[in-house]
Amino acid sequence: MLGRREFLGFSGGAALTYASRKLILPTEAAMASGGDTLPEFQGINQWLNSAPLKIANLKGNVVLVQFWTLACINCQRTLPSVVQWHQKYANKGLKVIGIHTPEFPFERDVNNVKKAIKKHQITYPVPLDNEFKTWEAYNNQYWPHLFLADRQGIRRYDHIGEGAYDQTEQMIRKLLG
Repeated sequence: MLGRREFLGFSGGAALTYASRKLILPTEAAMASGGDTLPEFQGINQWLNSAPLKIANLKGNVVLVQFWTLACINCQRTLPSVVQWHQKYANKGLKVIGIHTPEFPFERDVNNVKKAIKKHQITYPVPLDNEFKTWEAYNNQYWPHLFLADRQGIRRYDHIGEGAYDQTEQMIRKLLG
């Protein structure tokens, strides 16, 4: 049983979920305006590839927060780009945080997440959000979902689902200056 989340289907390459609240799809204008500070990581069960991090400690860096889960095919298709951006831009100030929020019960098992991290060659921090606390703090409803913040921690870009890889990388480069 998935608790209070139910799988609804796919739209634009992103799995949609219902989290006991009205489903709100962001508009292009809302995504472009940015302006919100990235919420703090909450209810993290465990951190892989890193000691626990706080948003405040990431200021001064461009931060890419990625919501993913290991069995999601859309997530699996985005991982090579996210891994590549981490490798290419980490030394220029990009910090990638891959928040693993499980869709299915077997995805809660840390050993399964570790296998996925190894398979996809993920070396950036991966917090395990098994209780959906960070998911809820970000008002997230999708896998995969990228949030990109500037060096002051202000969200400047938001992308749901697969695709827009060139656009996302252009925004990373722009924010890195």
